[in-house]
Amino acid sequence: MQPPAVYFEDLAGRTGLTALNVYGGDTHKEFIIEQPGNGAVIFDYDNDGWPDIFLPNGSTIEGFPPGQAPTGHLYHNNHDGTFTDVTVKAGLAHAGWGQGACVGDYDNDGYLDLVVTYWGQTILYHNNGDGTFTDVTEKAGLKTSGSPWSTGCSFIDYDRDGKVDLFLSRYVDFSYETAPHPGQGLTCTWKGIDVSCGPRGLKPGVNALYHNNGDGTFTDVSEKSHIRPTSECFGFTSLTADFDQDGWPDIYVTCDATANLLYHNNQDGTFTEMAQQAGVAYNEDGFVQSGMGLTAGDYTHDGLQDVVQTNFTDDSPTVYLNRGGMNFDDVTFTAGLAKIRNWLGWGVQFYDFDNSSWPGILIVNGHVYPEVDGKGLGTSYREPRVLYYNLHDGTFANITADAGPALSEKHSGRGLALGDLFNDGHEEALVNNMNEKPSLYYNTKPVGNFISLQLIGVKSNRAAIGAVVTLESGDGQYAQEVRSGGGFISQSDLRLHFGLGKAATAEKIVIRWPSGLVETLQNLPANHFYVVREGSGIDPSMTHGPSSTPAYIAAPK
Repeated sequence: MQPPAVYFEDLAGRTGLTALNVYGGDTHKEFIIEQPGNGAVIFDYDNDGWPDIFLPNGSTIEGFPPGQAPTGHLYHNNHDGTFTDVTVKAGLAHAGWGQGACVGDYDNDGYLDLVVTYWGQTILYHNNGDGTFTDVTEKAGLKTSGSPWSTGCSFIDYDRDGKVDLFLSRYVDFSYETAPHPGQGLTCTWKGIDVSCGPRGLKPGVNALYHNNGDGTFTDVSEKSHIRPTSECFGFTSLTADFDQDGWPDIYVTCDATANLLYHNNQDGTFTEMAQQAGVAYNEDGFVQSGMGLTAGDYTHDGLQDVVQTNFTDDSPTVYLNRGGMNFDDVTFTAGLAKIRNWLGWGVQFYDFDNSSWPGILIVNGHVYPEVDGKGLGTSYREPRVLYYNLHDGTFANITADAGPALSEKHSGRGLALGDLFNDGHEEALVNNMNEKPSLYYNTKPVGNFISLQLIGVKSNRAAIGAVVTLESGDGQYAQEVRSGGGFISQSDLRLHFGLGKAATAEKIVIRWPSGLVETLQNLPANHFYVVREGSGIDPSMTHGPSSTPAYIAAPK
């Protein structure tokens, strides 16, 4: 199959996404805290139908004078292809070693709330419904002692009671006082270069699960649910999905330099960790990898959620094909993703960038050691993105070189989120770059038809997290899930974007709500945005066609 014409431009500067990310040193990193960087978030915080952007931020070892420390940035979508920084007005100007973020409506009031993970205290921000947020961490019972290093987060209704609970993945038990310095141990050198130490040799963090009590508070049920204890894991990205189609959400965690974790939902409030039995703990050779980013999607049109995981340098990404029944096969080589091994991968998403209905893969790269530059090691601190096209036969083609120069420009990239920010039928890719401004990629070539679905839960949680939507057509069953988390400690738009190719209608769509209700929609006209309320179908008052593409976007090349 011949890949389509694709041409991406980086629109970040033209849209007003100009705030600088700050995260550790740029030419030298003394400690492991300076390595991970930040996730990226796309979500509609004010319910105006236009997705907004939140970018977590970090800090430096040296720190900053009072009032000058960097904070995360909330950008309001102006509906005209531009964004306005409303961080201070919204109450989100918090400084610290921010990591990732996720969204969900924990109190079912119709407004998406925000969790931002930190080295230190992770924060739950309640969305007040008026454009502002309130830190309710302590009130909600999420205050922790010490300085746990939380990285990934996911809202998940694991007991299907209609209220989203909260999962946190954690990386390393870190402190400046006890951390070794470059060159001070076996894990403090890389290819003969003194570098920041770890994670091997350091104590792993401990993952946590908090149950939503329904009164604005949460209870730590990590031990009761069997999330703890589990095998040691330097945890990064968490992602939830119903991998075995039993109607109950499971939890996947990528682990750096340790075996991955896959918590299977036992349907009784407990989980069983079964990554090894499922075939996702190690690669096909039985080796532990260093997992960073994570995405799940149905790239083969069989209705099952497959997995792609990004890894450390000198290794390829890993593609796990879901065979059903909680069984996966490592098909990295046959899928065509084993050739590139000199980049260090972070953010990853299944990405239908041409609206063909067959999702490709976008991977964001960047090394953790600035010291590699100029050493003749065949790698660099800043690295390009990689874009794969889905050939519709279970394999992918690397089309980065043919997708325009923007994707080949080198950055130290980290978080990656997807969303149709302009409501024009194109999904954009948002990247949070370390110690740079963000990138926002837009495919300027013509794309196929689409439909967009926003689900509103009634008996299920309001944001419908955990809902599975399957598009049935002559090409098989293409399933997507409404999920919190993924990418690299990131959050994509909760609306589901289905490419339709040349099809003028979506013949049949089956929605399996978290409550267990199943609804079927038929013959939906293409190129529309639909809102579906649980139990009552499409809300016609909310249906609309695409908006005009911003005028500043260049004509297709």
